[in-house]
Amino acid sequence: EVQLQASGGGLVQSGGSLRLSCAASGLTFDGWDVGWFRQAPGKEREGVSSISRRDGTILYADSVKGRFTISRDNVKKIVYLQMNTLKAEDTAVYYCARRIGGPSLRPEVYNYWGQGTLVTVSS
Repeated sequence: EVQLQASGGGLVQSGGSLRLSCAASGLTFDGWDVGWFRQAPGKEREGVSSISRRDGTILYADSVKGRFTISRDNVKKIVYLQMNTLKAEDTAVYYCARRIGGPSLRPEVYNYWGQGTLVTVSS
């Protein structure tokens, strides 16, 4: 079974950058679509970005377009989320998740979730 672990969070000033990693264990990583999500205190979990398992289709939430970039390395079994020009409103716990069925920003369609990593952006 493929398990996921998110890492790379931390404290950064507004305007700064962070790169999150979603590392997978297991043999069939390239068979899964992967999404990044975030949940801020008191708010619902929301989709940030998603990447397909094969054809390179990528989705971004409007709030992060032009600032965040998702990529995947199927050999290393890692999906990255490069976050630039961070804002205070990006502060949240970030999670990665996997599914089969195409990339999606809807958290309810994902079957398996990794533990989150906290991103704090100071203004």
